[in-house]
Amino acid sequence: MPTSPSDAGLADPYDLAVIGAGPAGLAGAVAAADQGLRCVLLDAGARPGGQYYRHPAPGLRAARPDRLHHHWPVFADLAERLAAHREAGRIDYLAHHHVHLLERREPWRLHAATGADGSGRATLRATAVLLATGAYERQLPFPGWTLPGVVTAGGAQAMLKAGLVLPGRRIVVAGSGPLLLAAAASLTAAGAEVPAIVEASTYLGYARRPGVLAATPAKLLEGVTHGAALARHRVRLRRASAVVEAHGGERVEAVTVARLDADWRPLPGTERRIDCDALAIGHGLVPQLELAAELGAATRVVPDGTVALRVDARQLTSVPGLWAAGETCGVGGAELALAEGELAALAIAGRAPATTLLSQRRRLRAFAELMAAAHRPGPGWSDWLRPETEVCRCEEVTAGAIGEAVERLGATDARTVKLLTRAGMGWCQGRMCSPAVACLAGTAEPVADSRPLSCPVLLGDLAALPED
Repeated sequence: MPTSPSDAGLADPYDLAVIGAGPAGLAGAVAAADQGLRCVLLDAGARPGGQYYRHPAPGLRAARPDRLHHHWPVFADLAERLAAHREAGRIDYLAHHHVHLLERREPWRLHAATGADGSGRATLRATAVLLATGAYERQLPFPGWTLPGVVTAGGAQAMLKAGLVLPGRRIVVAGSGPLLLAAAASLTAAGAEVPAIVEASTYLGYARRPGVLAATPAKLLEGVTHGAALARHRVRLRRASAVVEAHGGERVEAVTVARLDADWRPLPGTERRIDCDALAIGHGLVPQLELAAELGAATRVVPDGTVALRVDARQLTSVPGLWAAGETCGVGGAELALAEGELAALAIAGRAPATTLLSQRRRLRAFAELMAAAHRPGPGWSDWLRPETEVCRCEEVTAGAIGEAVERLGATDARTVKLLTRAGMGWCQGRMCSPAVACLAGTAEPVADSRPLSCPVLLGDLAALPED
């Protein structure tokens, strides 16, 4: 089992600390080690791979984990290279290490909560830091979304990939974005019945830039492959539609689906009820930026309304010594994350990247921007809500309470709503509700959440930090 190098003191800083062991972090760590850098790869999970390459624990004895993944050979190659570099002493891989604070020093100082329960602590030093912290799912609330059996689209995939279990037997997949097709394909391949994929967008946004589509034929092929698999299972795709209510007692039993107008407002008279015992729903991904935002790193607004880190051609952020790759720079998928992780590693090592790698990053990033624009939530989604609909689940703050804060108490931004209602002050610290709260508050332009710590930390761990 990996142990923290803090047990041996802080004598020699690493050349590079990579935070996150998903596609971008794995690619960055092994590429940097290939160039002779001494690296540490930290991840909050139990095994490398991140959310995308999540796979069953050895104890489950999965015979064919590759069948639940796209591009599994890529991960297998990265895992093999990681193992070789660990054996040679070029990479320390530290599982169950959640970095909650970055100190901007020379060298950098990283503070992490350790262990499966986060009860331990570790401090490491590194000359450079590569952020590959990925993203989390965006949820837009609706009546009934807190019922048992309602999970995120990525959560349904995680249950299947890591636990080999399904959230139900008859699962409606809904929301917006390409993750829906991938999730539905995985669920049907595992034996679930998917009566419908309910997609809020129309896909017409992709037609606005045909040159970008032509430059990324693999993306088109992937969509066709998913479509063919779903057609074989007779899964119906409902475009320009949304789940506007979930019904049930002890768990979800059915959903109401309605057609949407161009602004995502439900069209009266188009409602239809679909029986199910689970709902997998998500509206894209939100870059996870807490560590960089606290340092004041420059950000940009992505076409889907989320906020991502602004990086230069070498993946360097506006903070000297802090690099970023993958979804932190804007959600674009595993292939883009792999390319950006390698680019960052080469830049940190002082090596010039191949022209083909730069071209690949440029094409895939252009597709990512097109994808974000095509699935941007419409402003009318809030018409799904009722006054009693919970928006912040942790603090049980309703849409009515947020409306009162805006209309009667004069709140004009998400922060003021938070102070007046406690929305976003719960255990998840706004990861689930902040996009919805910001929209309901009428915030003109999104901003990256800035908080001193990126995850819950024990008071004893804070007290144990050095006085300097």
